[in-house]
Amino acid sequence: MKTSLVVAMAGALSLLAGCASAPPPSERLTTAESAIRGATEVEANAVPRAALHLKLAQEQVDKAKRYIEEGSNERADLALRRAQADAELAIALAKEHEMEEKAHAAQAKVSKLKAGKAL
Repeated sequence: MKTSLVVAMAGALSLLAGCASAPPPSERLTTAESAIRGATEVEANAVPRAALHLKLAQEQVDKAKRYIEEGSNERADLALRRAQADAELAIALAKEHEMEEKAHAAQAKVSKLKAGKAL
């Protein structure tokens, strides 16, 4: 009698644990993919450091999709968090590169103007 009660309780606990698993991180997947599109739009592929993080972001999204297929939603969520962070870093690096180029162009223009005044 005690054995069947223990088996029944164990079965009930395993059912509850199965129901308690996290849902697929669909919203986080959408957010990560949007961040990757944003990085592509600011031409992160043209900046080596940014391109690396963009590639890492895409790899994490691909990994997360596999985790979702396997039912490992917690792992998928973590991979998508990393993907979003990598994509946002790629955006920041691409924008930083663009600002540095504009600053160098402005400095060159100022130097040219100063050289013209000296004549």
